[in-house]
Amino acid sequence: MAIVDIQRLTKIYPDRKKPVTALQDVTFKINESEIVGLLGVNGAGKTTCLRIIATMLQPTSGEVTVAGFSVATHPNDVRKQIGFMTSTTGLYPRLTGREILSYFGRLHELSDSDLKRRIDEVVNEFQLSEFIDRKCDKLSTGQKQRINVARTSLHRPKLLVMDEPTAGLDVLGARTIVDFVRTSKSLGQSVLFSTHRMEEAEALCDRIVVIHRGRVVSDGTINELRQRTGKNELQHLFLSIIGE
Repeated sequence: MAIVDIQRLTKIYPDRKKPVTALQDVTFKINESEIVGLLGVNGAGKTTCLRIIATMLQPTSGEVTVAGFSVATHPNDVRKQIGFMTSTTGLYPRLTGREILSYFGRLHELSDSDLKRRIDEVVNEFQLSEFIDRKCDKLSTGQKQRINVARTSLHRPKLLVMDEPTAGLDVLGARTIVDFVRTSKSLGQSVLFSTHRMEEAEALCDRIVVIHRGRVVSDGTINELRQRTGKNELQHLFLSIIGE
């Protein structure tokens, strides 16, 4: 069953001189418990696509549904189904990690008992106990990212949307994200994962969708893409697909 169904998605940004087409007729699906890597060079349209799925942008045309809910007509229902995270997702500096989790848990309408239970679970799962009650402006980059990971998964979303979540992180910080993605799949969640790190995509993704100049130019497993391109390494087959 498809958790995400994208059909002929088009996004045009208005401009006085010339409108900019960021996405044109983009079509692909994400199935249950599937990790899909969204690859493309800068400006290909990846972030626009992810933000439309996350209801942060409205599509110009086309249809996007998440767990059966339309991003255009039922955005609040869609938001309940997703956890959204980027490398630049900020935390409120004057709040502690626990206060951050409580705040977002209440936004997702968790009951007091469920919220307490889930905070205890993510504190244990992501090893936050040493700094969960410290203010976020006192945390290291890696600690902040672990709080963000916990925030993203707190309400057990069906879909995780991750826009280059390991950008700027050291090896340990990136490993936290990679382990989180693997664990999420084992729990039955689906993941849409955008990254420029080809080794991450190769290690994590069940399927790769390549976007180039606003269009999907390839969609398949890594083995299928290898067969189509005759290339073995993901970096080389990606470059072959986009014609570089």
